[in-house]
Amino acid sequence: MNRYLIIGTRAGASLYHNIPKLQSAIIRFNISRHMTLAACGQFCATASMKDNLESVRLLINKAVKAGASVLFLPEASDYIAGSASETVALAKTVEKSEFVVGIQKELAALDSELQVSVGIHEAVDGEDRVKNTLLWIDNNGKITQRYQKLHLFDVNMKNGPILMESKSVQPGKEVLKPFSSPLGNIGYAICYDIRFPEHALKLRSMGADIITYPSAFTVRTGQAHWELLARSRAIDTQTYVIMAAQVGAHDPEGKRRSWGHAMIVDPWGTIVAQCPDVDSSPRLCVADIDLNILQKVRTDMPLWQQRRGQLVYGYEV
Repeated sequence: MNRYLIIGTRAGASLYHNIPKLQSAIIRFNISRHMTLAACGQFCATASMKDNLESVRLLINKAVKAGASVLFLPEASDYIAGSASETVALAKTVEKSEFVVGIQKELAALDSELQVSVGIHEAVDGEDRVKNTLLWIDNNGKITQRYQKLHLFDVNMKNGPILMESKSVQPGKEVLKPFSSPLGNIGYAICYDIRFPEHALKLRSMGADIITYPSAFTVRTGQAHWELLARSRAIDTQTYVIMAAQVGAHDPEGKRRSWGHAMIVDPWGTIVAQCPDVDSSPRLCVADIDLNILQKVRTDMPLWQQRRGQLVYGYEV
């Protein structure tokens, strides 16, 4: 996409009479050549994997048209069930998941450079629980990274949500080392992980430029903490934070609702893109991931050179 900047002309003068003079004052530049775009997705998953796949296909095609290098999708994009037992019953292995296979086929058929980060459930052999995992699928449809959620949302708030994720979800056991991508080094975490800053600090220490928290925040906790937590983790770690989000009512009765407000935060803590809060339709927000900005923030405020982890934590972070 080409853009032209006209520096100016004398007040009151005819633009047409000044074209020869203006020719030397027109700067042509190509913005797409200098931008690496991340697309952050928002939609409302239900218990229907077929319907959820159609929403994700729509977002994939929107991301390709926007020129994004990576599309980040929410936690539990394959389905959100009405109960713990239904969550377990719907789970499949990746190889047998019509949702995952559908994304792989879509990416392979598009023949684009887009890669996808997506949260799903995975069946666990011999357990009545599932894995809450985050997959990285490259532009050829190949799964190259997998992270299992570490911190589980077990909360019983007065006049608020009652959710016991551990009843149906098996916790992960390791921090995934950040991996390279067209945007920079990606650190993986999921939803409730964001409330544990030591996890984010560990990812930064391991080389993360970007930390992603695909989520299904409740409305109550989202209203109070969504933006605050995202900006805090970005400032703590001096990384981009990408918050793909579930939004709206996931069942006809509206018993389970998610906050939405998918967004991208820069390493200074500024929200640089956010999905509109108007309905639960599949939507994207897009932002340039500029590692020059990241480096400037880290140089101007050298937190990692000033950390006294051994003194504060008893170990280096």
